[in-house]
Amino acid sequence: MYQLIITEKPSVAQTYAAAIGANQRRDGYLEGNGYLISWCVGHLAELADAEAYDAKYAQWRREDLPIQPESWRFTIKPDKRSRFDALRELMRREDVGAVVNACDAGREGELIFRTVYALAGCSKPIKRLWLSSMEDAAIREGFQNLRDGREYDGLHQAALCRAKADWLVGINATRFFSLLYGRTLRIGRVVSPTLALIVAREAEISAFTPTPFYTVELSCGDLVLSSDRMDSKKDAELIADACKTGAVTIRSVERKEKSEKPPALYDLTTLQREANRVLGYTAQQTLDYLQALYEKKLCTYPRTDSRYLTDDMAESVPALVSAAAGVCGLDVSSEIHAAQICDSKKVSDHHAVVPTKSADLSKLDELPLGEREILRLVSLGLLRAVCKPFRYAETTVSAGCAGQDFTAKGRTVIAQGWKAYAEAAKDAALPDVTEGQALNVNAAAVKAGKTTPPKHYTEDSLLQAMETAGAKYRVPAKSEDFAGKGGAAERVSFSPQGGNERYGACDDAPEDAERKGIGTPATRAETLEKLVSSGFVERRKSKKITNLIPTQIGQSLITVLPETLQSPLLTAEWEHRLGEVEHGTLDAGDFMAGIAALVAELVATYQPVPGAEVLFPSGKESVGKCPRCGANVLESRKCFYCESMDCRFILFKENAFFEKKRKQLTKSVAASLLKNGRVRLTGCWSEKTGKTYSSTVELEDDGEKTNFKLVFDHG
Repeated sequence: MYQLIITEKPSVAQTYAAAIGANQRRDGYLEGNGYLISWCVGHLAELADAEAYDAKYAQWRREDLPIQPESWRFTIKPDKRSRFDALRELMRREDVGAVVNACDAGREGELIFRTVYALAGCSKPIKRLWLSSMEDAAIREGFQNLRDGREYDGLHQAALCRAKADWLVGINATRFFSLLYGRTLRIGRVVSPTLALIVAREAEISAFTPTPFYTVELSCGDLVLSSDRMDSKKDAELIADACKTGAVTIRSVERKEKSEKPPALYDLTTLQREANRVLGYTAQQTLDYLQALYEKKLCTYPRTDSRYLTDDMAESVPALVSAAAGVCGLDVSSEIHAAQICDSKKVSDHHAVVPTKSADLSKLDELPLGEREILRLVSLGLLRAVCKPFRYAETTVSAGCAGQDFTAKGRTVIAQGWKAYAEAAKDAALPDVTEGQALNVNAAAVKAGKTTPPKHYTEDSLLQAMETAGAKYRVPAKSEDFAGKGGAAERVSFSPQGGNERYGACDDAPEDAERKGIGTPATRAETLEKLVSSGFVERRKSKKITNLIPTQIGQSLITVLPETLQSPLLTAEWEHRLGEVEHGTLDAGDFMAGIAALVAELVATYQPVPGAEVLFPSGKESVGKCPRCGANVLESRKCFYCESMDCRFILFKENAFFEKKRKQLTKSVAASLLKNGRVRLTGCWSEKTGKTYSSTVELEDDGEKTNFKLVFDHG
């Protein structure tokens, strides 16, 4: 009997086949050594569109909302039907005894496989390949230790809940708000709260008013002392004048030795942040480069949220460090502290991102620049993480002059430690002084400054905000406050500003609150790209930094969205509950009931913002002014219509009046009717005489109905 292995990509199938000896090529699969290996091409199937449940949903109508399928359907993508058929045929072979899910070892990989498995009607036992490295040895070991597919039922349920929740929110909210505001507004469970973060930051920057402050700086030979900040320039000048003729008395000299532990290894998000800060790469670029390195066996699995290795990997750390040093062209002369990066308790599905043992054996110069830079960054991360701490001595000098306190701080490096693989720290030592010593003031100056506004989000800072959204706001005290038993009104009350006594502040949040983020490491890059491609956010370069700036339409969308759809807290809670579904501590049905209740209440209770049409200009050229309300009249494929959502004025291009005269209601004709109330037409056809004639057409509108009238010239 064969084991049928299904991978996510054909390239991965070929890698596995080479490692386990399945090298015989067949039509649509590989065979050998007791295995058949075939592949998906990403998601072969997806949740069906709304119209698959009822043809009436092909038209967007408010009265049809909310759309909530009782029994969910998947559809095969037309361009991938042949690939699905090939997999279904292989699954149904009598000589196939088990099916191995070898798709990516994560939530989406589980959904890709299980959906194909279910649609094919397969009931054969499932085994799971779970890898963190694509090296041949790791692949062979993984196939020797296949896991029972039932261990990942929770992961599949979480993936399915995620897809259904995104469908419910996306389909209903997009249609609902698009119909309300007269413009297609793409709304997403994760995209919208991420946009809300960016818009909120921009509002803080716009509302910020700089506050001036002043300090007094004294130069006493090699020692420079500074006062605390002062609001009054006059007070600062008085102190400076008094100190010019005075003397400084050293009150205390404190020296403390301090140390900084090396940063932990990279997970995907911290790597994306570092690559954005250091290399200017977008989150998506970093993920793409890292995925390519993984498939080339140069890095371990990319979509991880862990920053440690497992305890059983401690013995392999020296070899990994040697490979990392080879990538960076460095010698490892310091002691390797493997224990500080190995902690199985801090590893979830996959360990941290590190280079593989074979990384330095590859032809690094042949790698594309982006891949090479990311591999080097990952390698430096490992070299830093196994080093000793950075140690330094900090000296603080406190002094007094003219009744005012002054301080100076200096630092002396004791041991570079991990900073030998970063930007090496430099000494900023103070001159030797002693307590009670008096010093002459050589110069006293007033230094002016002002407070600065918050910085625009970059992908680095936004990824951090997304990852820690649950810690930034208020966190529900109990799981049942979110999911389950109706109670949508209580969930609507989630607010970054508080306002509900049942929710504790961040200081009382659970220890894992900082992991309650928006999206997952695997999806955050896609979220940022959607924001840009949807026109809600633009990347704007300033010097060497690329900022994320909300567009006018993005700001308008957040203005009208209710808290339930833009709250970073609520979305962070959803992600947290999906984790509970995965681990079996929350029922999938309860999670979906919470989402369904939220969508139903939204449609039933939301009231449009008055005058919001000014927030959503169509961007289309105006044909003229509406005779009823004075708003712009725009052109669509079938008609000319009023831009105002509250006005129903419309002129259909295909209408009996013009058709009988064999004339067309063109844009120029409509413009004249709107401007002058009439238009002169030549070549009108007469049904009675069979001849053509010229006449004037007048527009008549009583506020409810629109008619046309012929007016003939006399004389």
